[in-house]
Amino acid sequence: MNEDSYVAGVPLFAVADGMGGHSAGDLASQAVVTRLAEIDGGEFVDPELVEQALMLATEDITVIATDSELGAGTTVTGAVLTLQDDDPYFAVFNIGDSRVYKFESNDLTQVTTDHSVVQELVESGALSREEAENHPDSNIITRAVGFTSRPFPDFWMLPLRTGLRLLICSDGLTKEVSDDRLRMHLAAGMSPRETAGALVDAALAAGGRDNVTAVVVDVLEAPDLVDLDDTAPRLRRR
Repeated sequence: MNEDSYVAGVPLFAVADGMGGHSAGDLASQAVVTRLAEIDGGEFVDPELVEQALMLATEDITVIATDSELGAGTTVTGAVLTLQDDDPYFAVFNIGDSRVYKFESNDLTQVTTDHSVVQELVESGALSREEAENHPDSNIITRAVGFTSRPFPDFWMLPLRTGLRLLICSDGLTKEVSDDRLRMHLAAGMSPRETAGALVDAALAAGGRDNVTAVVVDVLEAPDLVDLDDTAPRLRRR
């Protein structure tokens, strides 16, 4: 059963990965992307509307999991077009261990931070990033949407620039394909749809031990902005 769901269309792009081992993970992930797709904010969306949609999705998931002792939940990560001081940005958001990467000037950077046990070990210095990728507890996450808990997404702001490419994906991709290979595919010059297909194929060829979903977004044209910090400043973190 595929427990991944996604939404892809201006102004919002997101991937949700239903919690494996829990009942109705596919319904939980679908509830999240359905609520996100219902956001009506025009071409640019206030990030607070994303939080409100995730609150509604949590209520939906609570109903879905009514008869389950384990409950149901999902990760979610994505990017929404927004304005900051009248300048266009992507507000990148994340709960769980699905990821958003940015690819620009041939450089690949992970924008989001995983909410997981191994990420906490990396931040404490107990594990290296390379060790974390193959750690036996790499699937244990510390935040999710569902389980009757209020969702707490992190947000980062990315200024829109011509040529910027985003990769939004579930961990079924990143657990099979290294960052070097992700960069290679994103740099190959194929269309977003072709690139996403090639990434999924690469994950399946490497073992495909989990559902794999990838959304690729290209900024074809953006207004010239003042030279802004490229470090994906965090809007807020809880």
